[in-house]
Amino acid sequence: MQTYLVVRRSAWSSLEQQCEADARSAFEAARMEEEIASIQSYPLEESDRRIGSICVYEASSPEAVRRHAAAAFLPVDEIVKVVDPAPVRADEAGSTSTRKEGSQ
Repeated sequence: MQTYLVVRRSAWSSLEQQCEADARSAFEAARMEEEIASIQSYPLEESDRRIGSICVYEASSPEAVRRHAAAAFLPVDEIVKVVDPAPVRADEAGSTSTRKEGSQ
């Protein structure tokens, strides 16, 4: 399984609609548990005041992500494969850099 981000731009007119979409997504992910697992969903306030989202999935392929979206009646604007799914906190990001000792 790989980690993917799914971008859905201006898909809903309210948070209630986005929550309904999340419920459909969870239902279909349960039916497709061999191919996909929903990890996290982040609602976005788009510039047009509609609601979009970025969703994190573990899936067998981008095609599995598309099949899941079609079954749950969800739009897909972009699917991005995550290279390293281990999260990096902003305050830790520089800890692995090659800074010289004593430099700030």
